[in-house]
Order: sequence, then C-alpha cells, then structure tokens
Amino acid sequence: MSLAEARALEFMASPRRDLTFVRGSMASLWDVEGREYIDCGASFGVGNLGHSNPAIVAAIQEQVERLVHVGPSFGTTSKAAFLEKLSAIAPKNLRRVFLSNSGSEAVEAAIKFARSSTGRTKIVAAMRGFHGRTMGALSATWRKEFREDFEPLVPGFVHVPFNDAQALSKVVDQDTAGVILEVVQGEGGVHVASPEFVGAARAACDRTGARLIIDEVQTGMGRTGRLFAIERWGVEADLLTLAKSLAGGVPIGATLASEDVERTFKGSHVSTFGGNPLACAAGSAAIDYVLRERLWERAEQLGSKGIARLRALDTPVVREVRGLGLMIGIELKEKATPYLQALQDRGVLAIGGGSSVIRLLPPLVIPEEKWSLALDAIGEVLIRG
Repeated sequence: MSLAEARALEFMASPRRDLTFVRGSMASLWDVEGREYIDCGASFGVGNLGHSNPAIVAAIQEQVERLVHVGPSFGTTSKAAFLEKLSAIAPKNLRRVFLSNSGSEAVEAAIKFARSSTGRTKIVAAMRGFHGRTMGALSATWRKEFREDFEPLVPGFVHVPFNDAQALSKVVDQDTAGVILEVVQGEGGVHVASPEFVGAARAACDRTGARLIIDEVQTGMGRTGRLFAIERWGVEADLLTLAKSLAGGVPIGATLASEDVERTFKGSHVSTFGGNPLACAAGSAAIDYVLRERLWERAEQLGSKGIARLRALDTPVVREVRGLGLMIGIELKEKATPYLQALQDRGVLAIGGGSSVIRLLPPLVIPEEKWSLALDAIGEVLIRG
C-alpha cells in the first residue's frame, strides 16, 4: 500500500495539507522526498521545544523501559516528579493539578470544576474564542462553522465581544459559574486582550463568586514571551488550562486549580490516561528544558524582531500584524489560504487563524538564521502576492 493510499484511510474531518513527513529536528521537518521545511506552525503550537528535542527523546526512552501506563488512581514516580515541577512554576495560587490528554480535555475539566464548585451552570466566553472541539469546549468556542453541524450543544453558554469590558461586566451575574478567556486568541486571529478586559473579568468573578478560567493551552510555557501569558496582566485565575507544548510533543493536558476550587468541588472526574508515566516523564524534561534555556526570553526577543520586520513590509495586502512573543498573526485583506500554499512552496509552513490570518507559531528553539529565512519568504510572498 502506498503512503497516499494509507493516508486515504484516515477519517479527515478538516482540510488536508498535501505533505507527508518522515522526520523532524528542532525547527525543521523533512517530507518523503527529502525536502526540508522550516516549521512556523506545522505543530499547531505543540512544538515549543522543536521536533524530536534530544532532552525529550532521552526522557521517553528511559521511561518506556520502566513503565508505560497504570491507571490514574495509582501514583508513579514520573507523575510525582512532574506534578512537583509543574506546581513549582505555576501561578502561586494554583496548587492543584488535574492531568488529562489534551487541551479540550483540560477545558472540559475546568468547566466541570467551575460548575460543581459554584453550584451554577452559566459560562461566559468571548466571541472569536477557541477552546476545543469536544462538546463542552465547543460550546465555549465561538465560530459557527465549528459549531452548527453539532448543535444543540451544551446549554448555558453566553458569548460577549472580546475586549468589551462593559459587556462582560453586565452579563456576569449570580447565575454565572465561570468566565473562560484566552488572553491571546489563537484560532480567532491572534488578538491580544486589553488590560481593562482581563481586569473586568477578574472583578466580575470576584463580585459574583464565579470562577475565572484562563485558557493557556496555546499561550502557555513561554510562547508569548512569558512563562504564562497571564503574567503580563497581573491577574490571578481560579482555573488555568495547559496542553500542547507542555510535554514537548507527547499528548498531555493539565487543569490547574486553586485550593478553594478543589475544596468546593463535588462529584468525580477521571481521565484514564491522565498522568500517564510516559507523558509525565516527557513533561518533566520539557519543564526542565524551558527553564534551563529560558525559552520565554528567546520568544520575546525573536518575536519582537519578527513583528517589527513584518510591520515594516511595504505591501497593501496586509491589514495588521499583531501578537506577543512567537505567537504572531498577519491579518490580510483577502483569504490566507493561497498565501499559506505559496509559503509551503517556498519551504515555510504556517497555519491559518481564521480565514484571512496567517498564524506563525515557530518553535521557541528556532535558530535565528532559520527565523530570518522564514521572515524573508513571508515578506516575499506578501509583497509579490
């Protein structure tokens, strides 16, 4: 069976890219024909530490020889080590960790924890927000093309305009269990939250007893130039979700919670593969690597240079360039798909952030020369069309 025939067996419920990769190393990927591509988004935000980072590979190899899996009710040395490392770097009020397998699962847990710990059902989310594709996370997600084929979704979700502090304050009331926000919207086009909006969310939750949920599935672990993006706003969350790059490419999800949320939680919630020893070993190695290399500082440095270069381009096709760290959105005045294909033809991989936004999420370990080459290709495509 050919690779094309094998790939045709996959149930694809989203657009397919016409590339098949055989290996990767840090910020590069190679296809079946041996062509190298610079990854500026192919990992969908998972690859903060790059592809096949040696530190992650070594941790996985060591762990797989010891223990691959036991159920979440049991402790393991790799889970204990990971929980200790994650809680040590987490925002100081979030000292409880629920482990799962993905960002969507981390969000599902946060929604359940908010509802159970408050005894309420209403969840307030933001327009353009993206929180996942499982039914609860999808209910918090905004775009109708993600939602409409699966309706009716979970009831009790309300959406307000992003960065409209007044609208958010009005809708959060005594029936509200939680407010869920991305401080930088990824899938929604890389929009950055205003200080007023995040502050209003915290104030509204304090006023009503609702839980503030910050979704850092994409922004966490250094991506935006801070270890956690919420650090820029100086606001404490009651719940915070992580996934994507948390274990250096191995599937994982984490929901961080305050002690008060845990104390008032009723019922039960379990994830069979949550706390998987292999994922936890990779997670420990990933945290060690991020801290040792201070990758958030690298993201800030390279991202600032990249945003400045992109904003300096003399091209009428660009409406706006925005972002934080190495999370950058280039909003075009036309559809982004032809530009993404043109970049792929030039050996640079990026993804969309809505129909008219080119989203750049390069590994935080990308060498400066490769980042410069990628920016050259992006500039050429945007100028020439």
